[in-house]
Amino acid sequence: QVQLVESGGGLVQAGGSLRLSCAASGRTFSIYAMGWFRQAPGKEREFVATITWSGGSTYYADSVKGRFTISRDNAKNTVYLQMNSLEPEDTAVYSCAATYTRAVRAGLTVDSVYNYWGQGTQVTVSS
Repeated sequence: QVQLVESGGGLVQAGGSLRLSCAASGRTFSIYAMGWFRQAPGKEREFVATITWSGGSTYYADSVKGRFTISRDNAKNTVYLQMNSLEPEDTAVYSCAATYTRAVRAGLTVDSVYNYWGQGTQVTVSS
């Protein structure tokens, strides 16, 4: 089992920045990749970004490319999501997830690939 705990959400004005953290514990050696997803009220959960645990390969949704950066600190078993130039449309509950499935990059954008999920953290961007 892998446990994931997110932190760093909050309220920010449009154009501002936030950094989310996701600390992993338990059988972290089994993790192949970690990702961030978000879900806005009344909408389906959508992919935001993913990073492979060993190689550090990253992939982003078009809606956040150039504004968000995913990174990881293997020594701390933590993944980060740096969010810049935030827009009201970024308002959502952000959840991190981990998978031990060695999926191709496109596969890592699908939430069903992920085996473990955090509880989520609210990000609200005011206009």
